[in-house]
Amino acid sequence: MEVIINTSGRRKTSVARAYVSAGTGNIVVNGRDFKEYFTTPTLHYYVTQSLMISNVRDNYDVKVNVNGGGTTGQAQAIRLAIAKALVEVNPDLKKDLRAAGIITRDPRMVERKKFGQKKARKRFQFSKR
Repeated sequence: MEVIINTSGRRKTSVARAYVSAGTGNIVVNGRDFKEYFTTPTLHYYVTQSLMISNVRDNYDVKVNVNGGGTTGQAQAIRLAIAKALVEVNPDLKKDLRAAGIITRDPRMVERKKFGQKKARKRFQFSKR
């Protein structure tokens, strides 16, 4: 029986649910190939970074459902989800992934807009007279 590891990763408002199983290196995001879903090489790098650092790029198939946020946040959420799945499969990989800074969830979020102000920190124009 094939074992499928289910993990989630988050970044900003994006949430990625990754299903990692033994395979040939296919990565599918929301039913499409990841190179079709993410158009730029930088985003391709983010998605495959966890697998590359672990040297297991061609050993696992990854199916991902991702929603919310923008493309960069989604790619980084996928990176975290895949990293967590790889650590679950092989705990020895955690040291390398931690050194690359991939295991840690990035807590930075958009600051909320405050009332009486134009944006989170920007004020309305001050008029002396």
